[in-house]
Amino acid sequence: MSKGVEDEGADRPVGSSPTHIANPQLRNEAKRAAVWVAVVGLAVLAVYVSQALLVIFGALVFATMLDGGARLLGRVLPIGRGWRLGLVLALTIAFIVWLFWFAGSQISQQAAQLPALVGEQATRLIDWLQTKGFAANQEDVSKLVGTFASGVGIVTRAIGGILGAGATLVLILTIGLYLAFEPRLYERGLAWMLPHRARDEFYETANEMAFTLRRLMAGRLVGMAFEGFFIFLMLFIYGVPMAALLGIITGLLAFIPNIGAIVSGILMVLVGFSGGTEMGLYTIFVYFLVQNVDGNIVVPLIARRTVDLAPALVLAFQLVMGILFGILGLFLADPLLAMTKVWLTRRANFVNRERAALKAVDGT
Repeated sequence: MSKGVEDEGADRPVGSSPTHIANPQLRNEAKRAAVWVAVVGLAVLAVYVSQALLVIFGALVFATMLDGGARLLGRVLPIGRGWRLGLVLALTIAFIVWLFWFAGSQISQQAAQLPALVGEQATRLIDWLQTKGFAANQEDVSKLVGTFASGVGIVTRAIGGILGAGATLVLILTIGLYLAFEPRLYERGLAWMLPHRARDEFYETANEMAFTLRRLMAGRLVGMAFEGFFIFLMLFIYGVPMAALLGIITGLLAFIPNIGAIVSGILMVLVGFSGGTEMGLYTIFVYFLVQNVDGNIVVPLIARRTVDLAPALVLAFQLVMGILFGILGLFLADPLLAMTKVWLTRRANFVNRERAALKAVDGT
């Protein structure tokens, strides 16, 4: 009986199964189709988990900032890495507590006056245009101010939703702390999932990305502190209203290149002209002076070895990320674009090295 079974199995084709494709061409086409299905599936999955991926990247940025601060302290304090990270965290928390206390006691009153000031300045602008012969009326001003106020309200509600719920911020801070305290652990875990031949390239690319992101964030933080402090100082010396509020807004918006500078500049000029033409011209001078010093001296001095990104490319990517992911996408657009450029550059260099090695082998 067993022999009959063995004879029956011997007549069956080797490797036959319900999913086996005997024709080599059909089998090759099926493999190609499976690859395309997998690519489309991964793309769809990326869309569904894009918010989670963005939170993880935000945690990476936060961890990089902590790591950069710890490395900087390591140049002057001969203590362990954990103690240096703890000191950076303590200083960060102290600054946030001071900022909220200062904003709660003084800045809130100034912020409440800002909408009325915008409306007043818009009315003055219409009166000036009418004296120059332009067909402008108060109704147009009301629509313009209403549109501006509506846009500001949308942004305010978006920020309030993020900070009010707190879930996204807590996740970024928590994951970032884990990454900052044990970065090599997660780096080895990612490398373990790659083939052996790709691990050396992964480590090189990861090191270059970390270095670039540290430099980029260092330049960004220094630029924020420089712009915020000197805007406040120069406006306060001249007696410009809301100098503290404008300094804080300028410093915070300096984290977003291009867009942040435009928004803070418009607010500063509006407030400046509320005190007269001379004060308005002074705020314009202060704005361009600080922006030029920060953009041409301070940030390049700190981040001179980071990737060079075209301003138009950064602005376009910010608009796309802002539409797709809101405020969080807008804040993380610049670091994400920088990391993408580093990866593409490293990948191109690796491919060129492989081609050169193949040509050398063919030549021999």
